[in-house]
Amino acid sequence: MNTEDIISTAELFVRNKLALDFSGHDWWHIDRVRNNAVTIARKENGNVFLCELTALLHDVTDEKLCANVELAEQQLKEWLDDQQLPPSIIEQVLEIISTMSFKGGSRPPMSTLEGRIVQDADRLDAIGAVGISRVFAYAGANGRPVHDPNLKPRETMTKEEYRSGQDTAINHFYEKLLKLKQLMNTEYGKQLAEQRHIYMEQYLEQFYGEWDGSR
Repeated sequence: MNTEDIISTAELFVRNKLALDFSGHDWWHIDRVRNNAVTIARKENGNVFLCELTALLHDVTDEKLCANVELAEQQLKEWLDDQQLPPSIIEQVLEIISTMSFKGGSRPPMSTLEGRIVQDADRLDAIGAVGISRVFAYAGANGRPVHDPNLKPRETMTKEEYRSGQDTAINHFYEKLLKLKQLMNTEYGKQLAEQRHIYMEQYLEQFYGEWDGSR
């Protein structure tokens, strides 16, 4: 198994899938998550190859991005089989991808170190300066307003309610982004999340000041 060739092939596979995404889930999101995953894996003594490969592939079956999730899952399974990877690696990649999404925050904990690492890597890209830019990109791509003081953040949500679109970009900070610091799995992930969380709090303070004309 030539891991470098598999990683290079995965990069091409993902670029072809997500090249035209404008919702904050494009290739550069994937690349950042991959870099986060490799960094955390090295700090936490995880399987770097497994974390990097899974991070590269983590959005190719995402229901937000796929018109036909079952078809996307089948294509991913076929691609993994074509790489002649050990069955244990394929099983772990698919298991992590299928269980790592936030979906309203009601998901059970990841069962492996590598799953916790990749989940942390993805969550880091949802917070901080990059996370702020992505939440507005996603809102715009899906026809959601920046802010509406009459729409209050939802406290608890099912997966269906989370995807319903009854929210704003600013509400998404409270419904997801500001919760992620407490949901980080690894010690190094928690360290990286701390500064990004503070930056989001500062941003919201400035936003509200500009919104009501006090700043």
